[in-house]
Amino acid sequence: MLTSLTLILIGFSIASAVLLLGANLAGYGPPEQSWLSRLAAVVLLAGLACLQWLHGDYLLHGGALFQARYYASLLYLVDPAFYLFFLGVLQPPAASNPLRLLHFAPVVLAWLLPAAVAIPLAFAFGALHALLLWRLVHALRAQRRHFRLEAAAFAVFALIALAILVLGLTAPLHSERNFFLGYALLIGLAFWLIVYLLLRFPDLLARAAEAVRSAYAISTLGRIDREQVLARLQRLLREEKVYCDENLSLASLAQQLELTPHQLSELINSSYGVGFSRHIREHRVEAAKHMLLAEPEASVLSVGLAVGFTSQSNFYAAFREITGEVPGRFRKRGGEQSP
Repeated sequence: MLTSLTLILIGFSIASAVLLLGANLAGYGPPEQSWLSRLAAVVLLAGLACLQWLHGDYLLHGGALFQARYYASLLYLVDPAFYLFFLGVLQPPAASNPLRLLHFAPVVLAWLLPAAVAIPLAFAFGALHALLLWRLVHALRAQRRHFRLEAAAFAVFALIALAILVLGLTAPLHSERNFFLGYALLIGLAFWLIVYLLLRFPDLLARAAEAVRSAYAISTLGRIDREQVLARLQRLLREEKVYCDENLSLASLAQQLELTPHQLSELINSSYGVGFSRHIREHRVEAAKHMLLAEPEASVLSVGLAVGFTSQSNFYAAFREITGEVPGRFRKRGGEQSP
C-alpha cells in the first residue's frame, strides 16, 4: 500500500517538476528574482525529477542505487540548489553573488567517498544550509503579522525538510528500500504542497518577495510629499479603480505615481500596515462585496474577474482571507439581511 502511494507521488513529482521547470524558464515568479535564484530553481527541479525517476526505478526493479555515484551527485546538487533558490526569495536581489556557485563544489565528494559516508554527508550539508535559511526567515519575523500565509508555508516546508534531513543523516541505519521509500514519499509530499499552494495562491512568491522588500528596505521617502502621494494613490484606487486591471503590479502603479517600486512599497506598508499585494486585494474584495449584492444575477466568477482577480481560485482565496467566508455565502447572507 505504502509502495503504491509512493509510486503515485513519484509520478506526480516528475510531472510537476516538468511543469514548474517550464514555468520557470518562461519567466514565472517575482520580476525581481535574481538570475542565481532562477538557475538554482532549474537545477533543483531537474535534480528532484531525476531523483524521483531513480527512486521509482529502484522500487519497481531493485538494483544497487545506494552505491551509485551519480545518485550521490544528485544529492549534492539538489541541496545547494534548494538553498540558493530560497536565498533568492528571502534576500534582496542585490545579494546575489556569483561566488555563491561554490556551494555546488562539494559535489566532487560524491566521486571521492564511499556511499555510506558520502550520502549522510550530503544531508549534513543540507542541515547547514537549513540553519542558514532559518536565520533569514528569523530576520523577517517583524513581517509575520502581514504575511502569515507565507510564514506558514515556510514552516511546513521546514518540517518536511527536517524529516528529510533526519532520514538522510541516519541513512546507514535503514535498509536501502526503506531509505528510498521514505525519501521519495517526502519529496512527493513536498511537490503536492507546492502545487496546491501555487494553485490556491498564485501570487505566493510575489507576496513573499514583498515581505523581503519590506524587511530589508531603507527608507526612501525622505523627499516625498507623503500626504500628496497618498491622496493620488487613493484617487487611483477609489475613483479610477486601477485595481480592476488584472495586470496591475507594484512597478506599474509606482510609475503612475512617479515613484520607484521600493518607495511605493514602503509608503503603503508604513501608512496602512499591509503590503502592496494585500492592499490591492482588500480593494478588490471590497468592490466584489458591493457587486455581489448589487448584481445578484452576475456569477461569482464574473464578479471576481471584473474586480481584477485572474481566476476563481484566486478570488475565493482572497475573499476568504479578508472576510472569513466564501463569496457565495456572503452574497446569500447579505441578501437575507437586505430589506
